[in-house]
Amino acid sequence: MNPSFDIFRRQISNPLKFRLFLLQRLPSAFFSGLRIRSFDAHQSQIGVRYSWFSQNPFRSMYFAVQAMAAEMSTGILGFAQIYRRKPSVSMLVLKVEGSFSKKATGMITFTCTDGDKITEAVETAIKTGEPQTIICQSVGKNQEQEAVATFFVTWTFKSKQS
Repeated sequence: MNPSFDIFRRQISNPLKFRLFLLQRLPSAFFSGLRIRSFDAHQSQIGVRYSWFSQNPFRSMYFAVQAMAAEMSTGILGFAQIYRRKPSVSMLVLKVEGSFSKKATGMITFTCTDGDKITEAVETAIKTGEPQTIICQSVGKNQEQEAVATFFVTWTFKSKQS
């Protein structure tokens, strides 16, 4: 595991610092209202509320807002593992697949439980110098804990060894 994980977790878990980060680096996530609901080395939960900004013409949450929250639930786990790494490691989304099973209204929480898988991929990329590709799952649930969407985000991690 990344020795700087706890530093990253403390910084990103601060609501004000997280909002400033989104405003500077991911303004669409800022305006969509993405929030960290929980985050540790094993899983993360990103919440987003149905609102005027996140709506589609069918009175539910726009698919792109759901995809953004799902991607962030997987990406935050990866970013925590590459934060301040020596040698540095890059990460990149290769593919996103989504399916929708129910109308998304109210608060939707996307959960990814692939933290251990991500840690292993980053460690392997550093040890071998070979890029590692993994598929992470994020499931979005409404307030009644009914699944509304499932996303699979394919990530690649590559060590920048000299």
